[in-house]
Parts: sequence; C-alpha cells; structure tokens
Amino acid sequence: MSESEADTMNQENTASELATPDDCPSVAEGEARTMDLAVGGQALIEGVMMRSPEYLAMAVRTPDKRIVIRKKTFKSIIRKLPFLNIPVVRGGIHLIETMGLGIDALMFSADQAISEDRIEEKKNSIRDTMLMWGTVAFSFVLSLGLFFYLPILLTDLVVGEEEGSVVWNIVDGIFRVVLFILYLWGVSKLPDMARVFEYHGAEHKSIHAFENGKSLDADGARSFTTLHPRCGTSFLFFVMLISIVVFSFVGRPESIPDRLQRLAFVPLIGGLAYEAIKLSGKFSKAWFLKPVIWPGLMLQKITTSPPDDDQLTVSMAALKAVLTPEGEGFKERVYYDMPAESGEQE
Repeated sequence: MSESEADTMNQENTASELATPDDCPSVAEGEARTMDLAVGGQALIEGVMMRSPEYLAMAVRTPDKRIVIRKKTFKSIIRKLPFLNIPVVRGGIHLIETMGLGIDALMFSADQAISEDRIEEKKNSIRDTMLMWGTVAFSFVLSLGLFFYLPILLTDLVVGEEEGSVVWNIVDGIFRVVLFILYLWGVSKLPDMARVFEYHGAEHKSIHAFENGKSLDADGARSFTTLHPRCGTSFLFFVMLISIVVFSFVGRPESIPDRLQRLAFVPLIGGLAYEAIKLSGKFSKAWFLKPVIWPGLMLQKITTSPPDDDQLTVSMAALKAVLTPEGEGFKERVYYDMPAESGEQE
C-alpha cells in the first residue's frame, strides 16, 4: 500500500465510522501492571471519558443499550511545548485544556445518551452547538456569581471595617467553601446528576483497578472505593483553600474594580491547586498529607456514588480504549463496544 493510500484511509477513519468489538482489541488482564501511564477521567451523561498521555476516549450507554466509544489521539499542549512544563504555569494550562476537552465530551455524551439515531447519521446543527456553548457561558457566569461575588457581599455584611485583610479573607473563604458544599449537596439530589455521580464513582473504581493491576472489567473494579485523591472535586477544594491564602496578600476589596481584580489571580490559584493535587496523588499514603487530603475525599462522598456493573462496564470500555495502542496515522474513530442485545461484559 502506498503512503497516499494509507493517508486516504486514515482520513476516512473519522468519527462517522463504525467498528465491531472485534476491531477493537482489549487490554489483557495484568497488562496494567507493566504500563507506566498516568490515566485520568471524567463522568459524562450516561458515560465516562478517560484520558491517557496518547489517547482520549468517551464511552456512552445509548438508549438501545449499546456502548458507543469515541476514541481519538491526544497530546497535551505541555507535551507539544515542553518549555511550558514548569510548576504552577502548567497547572493553569492544564485547567483550560481540561475544560475544553470536558465540554466537547459532554456534548458528545448528551447527543448519544438521548438520541435513537444511528451515530453515523447524527450531526450537530449550528443551533445545537450555539445552545450548548450558551449554556456553558451561562454556567460560567453563574458560578462566578455564586462562588466569587456572593461570598464577597456576605463577608462585607458580617466583617466590620476595623478588621484586617487576613480576617476578612478567612471569612470570605469560609463562605465560599460553605456555598460550594451546599451547591454539591443540592445538585446531588437531582435525578440526572445522581446518575452522573454514579458514573463518577465508576470512573474512580476503574482507575483504582488499573493502578492496582487488577482485571479491566467490573469484577476487577467492584471492590474498590469510589474516592480518589486526584479527583476534580478535591482539586476544587484545594482551589477554595489556596484562594484564601492568595487573596489575603491582595487585601480587602473596597470597590467593584478591587473585586474584579481578583479574577486575574484565578490562573495562579488554579496552578497552585494543580500542583497540590499532583502531590496528593503521588503521596496519598503519606501520613503527613492525609489531613490535607481528607476533606477533599469527604466531599467526594457527595459527588460519587456506588455504580452498578453496567456503569462499571461503560467506564472500563473507555479505559481499555485509551490503553489499546493504535497503528501509525490513527486519528479518530467511533465504534460500538458490544452487541445491542448484550447487557453483560464480553
């Protein structure tokens, strides 16, 4: 086969292509013991996204009970531009990168989880895309108001003018943490979010199974906890704590420009939180770090729930996809992981 023919075939191997389970080799049991990969994930609507240093995969359970997987190559900006791989800076970049990937994955899972159409016939209209991004923008503004501006207003009501910057920022941070916990508790009561939190638990159990060299199926993951020190929930808790320290150096905001000025420190706070979460994941068993990790793990009791075996199977499908090597020139494909009539693992 010529290079031009190979290139043509690679270009045709796009998101509209379907493959059978036989076309997608799985990772053999025990192979996780010898693979030096950093794997992370994210819960989706009726699915899970997994990411390795080489690939990104989204597995979603469709209304006809199949598992649809979208797999594509992934290379972080930091790997493309190694000079950016410096502490704190890499955290801010990673945060922005993760947000973009997460939004794309959620859009895919929303389409697949509610659509009865075959995946090769499903196309996003401009209206749907604009609506999704409009929802994202609204959510972003709402989160700024709830977790950034509202705590400032509440703190001004309870902290007198005679109090210094440190006291004011500690109270501001406490309000922010309390609002964050109440928000998580509130959304956990919504039926749709309860399902997402179960897939969040499935994602954590799957990663635990991989990291401990267990079989990459429901049996290998079932016994593990739904809590994980590298979870995004723990990351957000670190953001809350670190913001108290950083904002204490900024001072007490006296005007609207002073309050808006704090937004400029968000990348710094995110970068510091990223380094904290990396350390907590690497040294999670160190006794001196356990008191710091513990609050984030307790918050995960809200954002994760025990999954059933079907949900574990979906999560494992995404995990096996990112662990399965592809041929040279691979870019992206979408395929069914199992027959429609099968509700069990292969």
